[in-house]
Amino acid sequence: MPLLKLEDTYLHKGKRKALVAELRHKGIKSERVLHAINTLPRHFFFDSALISHAYEDKAFPIGEGQTISQPYTVAFQTELLDIKPDDKVLEIGTGSGYQASILHLLGAEVYTIEYQKKLFETTQKFLNRLGIQMNLFFGDGTEGLAQYAPYDKIIVTAGAPVVPDALIKQLKVGGILVIPVGDRIRQSMVRITKTSTSSTSREEFDGFAFVPLLGKEGWR
Repeated sequence: MPLLKLEDTYLHKGKRKALVAELRHKGIKSERVLHAINTLPRHFFFDSALISHAYEDKAFPIGEGQTISQPYTVAFQTELLDIKPDDKVLEIGTGSGYQASILHLLGAEVYTIEYQKKLFETTQKFLNRLGIQMNLFFGDGTEGLAQYAPYDKIIVTAGAPVVPDALIKQLKVGGILVIPVGDRIRQSMVRITKTSTSSTSREEFDGFAFVPLLGKEGWR
């Protein structure tokens, strides 16, 4: 049970149900993903000044120049990952912890890394208080977390100029990497499947906008 005493009212639950209906209408098909979004109170991850907007299908600022992603984007990326119970998942860009918590609810073993020190410290404390157990790290996500590799799935929650080589190397054969790639303003969502130790397949889905991925193989 969550350790943090935050209120989840019938109004909040009703708004989540309406959000899930909106996501289904926009094309999200995975009932497991929709159930996770319906289960996790998104308003817990919001500053009190913005809490009334928590169930709008929009991204909102969370400090340090970062955002909590639009629910459709969270659902879309998660659906592309095709999470199975006990999948070992690396998330690049912890942010508020909302996306990582959705992965956790789907049964993944989550490793997540955040580039912004203050945000990392805030989110680490919050998730501990919330009672959500996962492996949080501070560092350059473009370099992955080699010490815990390989991973079944890797998700990047910031826009990258290129696909970091380190992430491909840390992916299991048969594993999936989902990453937005493009310029600082607009990106295509890319799904890469590692088909052998030396080859991958690539699919692209247009029309996303993320904050820039910072780091050695990201934006400077």
